[in-house]
Amino acid sequence: MDPAGRWPRHGSYAAGMPLTLVCLGDSFTEGMSDELRPDGHHRGWADRTAEALARREAARGGTVAYANLAVRGKLLDQVTAEQVPQVRGLSPDITTFHAGPNDVLRRGTDLDDLFRRYDVAVARVAASSGQVVLFTSIGRAGGTGRVAQLLADRFARFNDNVRATAERRGALVVDVGGADALTDRRLWHVDRLHLNPEGHARVAAAVLETLGVDDPHLLGGPVGWWREPLPAAGPVARRDAVAADAVWVKDHLVPWVGRRLRGTSSGDGRAAKDAVPRVLGQD
Repeated sequence: MDPAGRWPRHGSYAAGMPLTLVCLGDSFTEGMSDELRPDGHHRGWADRTAEALARREAARGGTVAYANLAVRGKLLDQVTAEQVPQVRGLSPDITTFHAGPNDVLRRGTDLDDLFRRYDVAVARVAASSGQVVLFTSIGRAGGTGRVAQLLADRFARFNDNVRATAERRGALVVDVGGADALTDRRLWHVDRLHLNPEGHARVAAAVLETLGVDDPHLLGGPVGWWREPLPAAGPVARRDAVAADAVWVKDHLVPWVGRRLRGTSSGDGRAAKDAVPRVLGQD
């Protein structure tokens, strides 16, 4: 077990090889709308988590091997078909899995069938991983109204399924969906679909905390800081709110609907940013 008692060692770690972290999923895990790395890819909570674990392992004389196979726009079945089979060859100590929310956004999705397929996918990941880490989903990004409530209700069902699957499969759950602070629109990109840099920093802290990390220098603050609400915001004039909504519809909602109608995805033709594990923590 890890010294903090939170996950078993797997793969080659016991033989002195790097602690291996593999991250699977969609844009949430790819890191969309975080700051950019030198290679032009978004950083995201997964990079932040890997870097923090690497600092911890470096203090112990070790390293972290990090692969991020996530690609924006992917549905559950695509993640299962394209990313999950790679886990077996990597034999990770920790695998994070976030897939299904893009399916939930589609009104025609049969949620019960989605939950069944989600459980099967997690079982496959668990068979080749030391510890699987799942995520509840943040059901709204500050939105109100009938459509926002409908989506929030669907995501609440999805989150209940994530928790049930985690119990069946021995997975840990990063309960970002249970943190009211993360629904604050100030933690989201203007597209209202992806977190901004501060949002990704909070999710990274949540992941690390779930893995048993309690060092404030690695978490970016004291244990639990990621759940704390932002300072109260000043009032927003209705005219400004309406103008912001109009810009969002033109710049983000209309292109998203257009891709749906054409049967295309923002991830079509894109490769994973870290398909080959990178070793972090070396001098």
